[in-house]
Amino acid sequence: VQLVESGGGSVQAGGSLRLSCVASGYHDSQNYCLGWFREARGGGRERVAAIYTGDDTTEYADSVKGRFTISRGNAKDTLDLQMNSLKPEDTAMYYCAAVRTNHCGWHFQSGVFDYWGQGTQVTVS
Repeated sequence: VQLVESGGGSVQAGGSLRLSCVASGYHDSQNYCLGWFREARGGGRERVAAIYTGDDTTEYADSVKGRFTISRGNAKDTLDLQMNSLKPEDTAMYYCAAVRTNHCGWHFQSGVFDYWGQGTQVTVS
């Protein structure tokens, strides 16, 4: 599975951005946990949101609940992250990730995923 993110950029506080991640080599007959993580300069990796393809159950970090929405595209091989009411502390490199599994919980909490994209930068000023 290869993951390629897009949609990052610079935005003023209070603005919105939509990130997308396209997966190739992805078997839609199998279930995956798909997630977004971020890493600020000088900081560690932080979970953002995840979705389980089996039933579209979603999970969010407390820091983004009510502002960010994770979803799968109509083609099912895309993963989107709609980010609203952005804050300067949302500034980071954002990565999408995937792991074939029958649940998201532990993977989202631990950050253990098998596949990672190269990242897309989001800057909020």
